[in-house]
Amino acid sequence: MPRTARTSAAPAATLPTGCTNLKLRQLTRQVSRLYDAEVIASGLKTTQYSLLSHVVALGPVRPSDLAAQMRIEPSTLTRNLQPLIAAGLVEQGPGENARSRLVVATAAGREKRTEARKAWKHAQLSLNETLGTARVVRLHALIDECLDILGTPPEGPPDE
Repeated sequence: MPRTARTSAAPAATLPTGCTNLKLRQLTRQVSRLYDAEVIASGLKTTQYSLLSHVVALGPVRPSDLAAQMRIEPSTLTRNLQPLIAAGLVEQGPGENARSRLVVATAAGREKRTEARKAWKHAQLSLNETLGTARVVRLHALIDECLDILGTPPEGPPDE
């Protein structure tokens, strides 16, 4: 259950204006463009790089645990794993019992992640320089705090 933010009534002058969802989407698009421009040179999309990085860090990992760690729907994870599996960067094999599966990065996947990480790092440093490291640290903290308050999303349409 999401916890509620503890706030007092804000004066009218400090109330947010505009649609928060729109503002977040605008920011996400701008940041994504910066990362995409760098990471694409590795042959991966930024979403694929993120997924591959999680598999390398957590693997072998059950798909349900991977989805939970990434805060995405299991169906989205399944769909996003397919290109990485087809490219030979990750494998999905048997788990501890007949009903479980494990996802693991292949040697080629670990190499691709190392290659793509250099491009990702360049994008990250560029964003830090553009926005200022202190602002990026505050942004991360605010995002984490908001995610904690909002909690785990209910089952619904898959996210992208």
